[in-house]
Amino acid sequence: MNDPKKKLSRMDLVGPALLLALSAIPMLGGAMRLTSLSAPVSEENARFVASPAPVVLHIASAALYALLGAFQFSPGIRRRFPTWHRRAGKVLVAAGLLTGLTGLWMAQIYAIPVGMQGPFLHGTRLLVGTGMIASLLLGWSAILRRDIPRHEAWMIRAYALAQGAGTQVLVLMPWTIATGESTGLTRDLLMTLAWAINLVVAEWLIRRRRAPGSRFAAQSSVTSAPSA
Repeated sequence: MNDPKKKLSRMDLVGPALLLALSAIPMLGGAMRLTSLSAPVSEENARFVASPAPVVLHIASAALYALLGAFQFSPGIRRRFPTWHRRAGKVLVAAGLLTGLTGLWMAQIYAIPVGMQGPFLHGTRLLVGTGMIASLLLGWSAILRRDIPRHEAWMIRAYALAQGAGTQVLVLMPWTIATGESTGLTRDLLMTLAWAINLVVAEWLIRRRRAPGSRFAAQSSVTSAPSA
């Protein structure tokens, strides 16, 4: 049951706000990609027009996952709205699995120009998609066992992998401004670096939350009690 007496602090909203900001640019790019499906066929959109299902499903599920997920990791929101957290979590897992599966689907069927994706980046995409799906399943398995710390850790890792597109913008933009458009192996490495940054931040956050005396650990223990 939701507890109206437990008010949210400003810090409870900072995390979701930052995650929503990180999601904004790739979501805008996804909207533009969907719009391009109705435009005249060109070299840029031909592969998506020929097989629109995976990209449409990927963009829709990724947007839902990013938006819902932004509010799942705030201890204050979980404490204030535990019922919403559980119900949204079920939708989040479904959206996340669809995001990962369609990401793998796109990686296999779309012929991306070599300058935009070499073998290294293609392999990274397959690892990221597989890792995201595995993290979601492990997180779901953990919550069924009432193992809150492991559940939270795996869900953080899954969300970090899913947010690669947002970090890629932050990594690629300054490089492109400084050196010109990045292609080939340089692009592959920069795109991979963005996922690596997200995972490092995720592991730091997981360890911070588990630290003895952590405010996050204390609040997680309160919200971990089974509900009636």
